[in-house]
Amino acid sequence: MAKRPTVNPARVLAIIMGGGQGTRLFPLTRERSKPAVPLAAKYRLVDIPISNCINSGLKRIYLLTQFNSASLHRHISQSYKFDHFSGGFVEILAAEQTFTDTSWYQGTADAVRKNISHFINLDFDYVLILSGDQLYRMDFQKVLADHLENHADLTIATIPMGRPEAQSLGIMQIDHEHRITRFVEKPKEDALLDSLRLPREWYSELDIEGDRELFLASMGIYVFNRDVLLKLLDNNLTDFGKHIIPGAIETHRVFSHVFQGYWEDIGTIRSFFEANLNLTTELPQFNFFDMGAPIFTRPRFLPASKINGAQIDHAVISDGCILNHCTISNSIVGVRCLIDEGSSLHRVVGLGSDYYESARSIAENEADGRPRVGIGRNTRIENAIIDKNARIGSNCVLSPAGKPENLDHPLYYIRDGIVIVPKNGIIPDGTVV
Repeated sequence: MAKRPTVNPARVLAIIMGGGQGTRLFPLTRERSKPAVPLAAKYRLVDIPISNCINSGLKRIYLLTQFNSASLHRHISQSYKFDHFSGGFVEILAAEQTFTDTSWYQGTADAVRKNISHFINLDFDYVLILSGDQLYRMDFQKVLADHLENHADLTIATIPMGRPEAQSLGIMQIDHEHRITRFVEKPKEDALLDSLRLPREWYSELDIEGDRELFLASMGIYVFNRDVLLKLLDNNLTDFGKHIIPGAIETHRVFSHVFQGYWEDIGTIRSFFEANLNLTTELPQFNFFDMGAPIFTRPRFLPASKINGAQIDHAVISDGCILNHCTISNSIVGVRCLIDEGSSLHRVVGLGSDYYESARSIAENEADGRPRVGIGRNTRIENAIIDKNARIGSNCVLSPAGKPENLDHPLYYIRDGIVIVPKNGIIPDGTVV
């Protein structure tokens, strides 16, 4: 077998899109950007693309941000430090107004265009564009090898999806060489979808098992040649998926890298909730225990969690927790989480706390009628997301059962049928939701 071409990692620049306002992830994005949303008890969403880059040997990484970026900036500065001799960096480029342009980012392509001056003088041949809110593990060297082998101007990572998922994604059609010939954004009509179906005779070539109907969906992961990217951005078009890609298919060599593996777009409360809970299963779809390609994050130096007689079944428990004679099942328990005796959690994603509360703070809050940070005694919570630093009192019941799919309340929110206690939220003793 002929040896596949390889790309020198030093010739690649990675750009991670920090996302817009994240309205579909509200209220988790009320005080933070999408990439900064906590994930899997101790990580953040942005750790996924950054770790994929590092594991692929790519260590020159820019992160473009605009909304609620303070906690993201703090996380990046505390997590990713390369030595002086590697030439590696993870650098944040926040949206900024200038004397010549007072507008904010209008889309993904516009965000890259507005920051070209920051990296145009760097020495690179290829640009890897990534999303900051997806859960997957990918070796980008394979994507780059395909790019070289196909003599491509642009390579788009795609993944086979079923008909229901295809209706909310950008769908690609390829020829026998994997060159993309057609792109349709979120096709709804059955006849249109039928015309975009992946031919079954190609399944074996693409290593696709089974015989179910599939479509090739864009993963929002792109490899551009440097000169091609600069040319395609020499206009006022604002978005890669909606504007740049469809036009490039007509004028450039655009190819597909077909990815086989787990991939989840964490774009809604429901997808965030289910992706986290899947990690509590015995064989989760995403394996954080794969040390061949580890997921990196901020080192916190917290004590090991302390469990005082708790009953725990299918749960992920992070560092620095204290669990007192409680019951936890199918749940995520984030860093520094304190759960008192008699309480039960079922299908709960707890994001933990940023600090341990002092005895003085506990006393002052109790005097003002506020519970301590954590979950009090004899409280039952199910199908809920508990954001950071929440104070949930004793004898409470939090459940979406019998409630509307979406609801705004002074103490909590319900989104996609899931109760959400916001960051720094307070649920007084005896509250029944």
